Amino acid sequence: MSDATYADQPPTDIINKGVPNAPFYQPLTEPSPGTALSADDWPQNKELPLLFQPLTIGKDAQIKLKNRIIVSPMCQYSCQADGPEAGVLTPWHLVHLGQFAVRGAALVMVEATSVMPNGRLSPQDSGLWNDRQAAALKPIFDFISMQGAVPAIQLGHGGRKTSTLAPWLDTSTVKAPLKSHVATNGDASGWTDNVWGPSAISYDDETFPMPKEMTLEQIEELKDAFRASTERAVKAGAKVIELHCAHGYLQSNFLSPVSNQRTDKYGGSLENRMRLSLEVLEVMKKTIPKDVSLWCRLSASEWWPEGEKNDKGEWISWGIEQSKVFCKEAVKVGVDLIDVSSGGNTPRQKIKVEPGYQVPFADAIRKSFTEEEKIPVASVGLITDGKQAEQILQDGSADVVSMAREFLRDPSLVFNWAQELGIVCSVPVEYQRAYTRMMTKPEDKKN
Repeated sequence: MSDATYADQPPTDIINKGVPNAPFYQPLTEPSPGTALSADDWPQNKELPLLFQPLTIGKDAQIKLKNRIIVSPMCQYSCQADGPEAGVLTPWHLVHLGQFAVRGAALVMVEATSVMPNGRLSPQDSGLWNDRQAAALKPIFDFISMQGAVPAIQLGHGGRKTSTLAPWLDTSTVKAPLKSHVATNGDASGWTDNVWGPSAISYDDETFPMPKEMTLEQIEELKDAFRASTERAVKAGAKVIELHCAHGYLQSNFLSPVSNQRTDKYGGSLENRMRLSLEVLEVMKKTIPKDVSLWCRLSASEWWPEGEKNDKGEWISWGIEQSKVFCKEAVKVGVDLIDVSSGGNTPRQKIKVEPGYQVPFADAIRKSFTEEEKIPVASVGLITDGKQAEQILQDGSADVVSMAREFLRDPSLVFNWAQELGIVCSVPVEYQRAYTRMMTKPEDKKN
């Protein structure tokens, strides 16, 4: 056997390494895309914007975000409506969600996913009430993880806004009795006879189904469904699970006196109206292992024209003061982050839409925490450029920014914001040739 020479052995720096322990080969990018590169090698990173500083979330789970930019859940209305594939994610979802992970988002959250068939907003929404749906989630979570991003999912039930159509459908050409927004039983694959709510109050009598007031037995059934779906999400590989308590869906239906007029232990007082959401959070917290983080998305206000209280001091709608109380209770349960949004529970809402219009709610909730209660807060709502996002963090209004539509317009948002802020972040090795302008040292630009 002849002695091997150096020429016989390729240097380790020319070996195209793959991502370790991955289900398929993919070239390794170190550090992972979206991570700010070392200031020792890249002088422009010596004063790193907060937006590109890492953040660890959770006392137990210790979820590590490589930057402060996360992808909000976005309904795609792209699952099969009926049969064994109902609610099952498809290659569309893999490509849709995977592109954000490839391009540097710190966390990518799967769209609002229903724990029960009748909790879907539309018949084509995502579900997690069976194992087939969980099996379809696993390769998506695996792919997100391979890019160094955190795989996450939002679980919920749509309440009185379920059995509706995908938003782009033009119902003016459809024969009666199909109303605008309503997915009727039969051809539209709806379930208008099984829409649930805290009370029999429709979101809008003309365009939405009439819900049935949930029985106590159905509330227990719902909690069991959240437990089972949480277990499936964990087995599929989720590292963050978020409860959807926003936008006029079932949890926010129960929170608000506008939609909840029950007279039992789940209605009336603020304590009673918060009861279901806190019980569901407790169920989820007890179900997840310590390395999985529990988050909660909340509509901090429903923008009721008459305000949060009447002249007698009684709560008449859901707003920021009740939200502060709820968030403190959620912290006691073990929630690691509050994802602050607003609106969606009433067509009477009066929203003044402008850049960052929801940031003040995140700021108010964040500042309401004591040092012992303090957990990170995410903000959403018309955040459209890197400087604006950085200023929100610098002002202390939020710890994380969460985007949806801006990611749809610009999947490379993370890389583009890095360039906008004058710093260098890692990009996939496959894409580096397209980012030579960002990945050039100041001294090289002078030469």
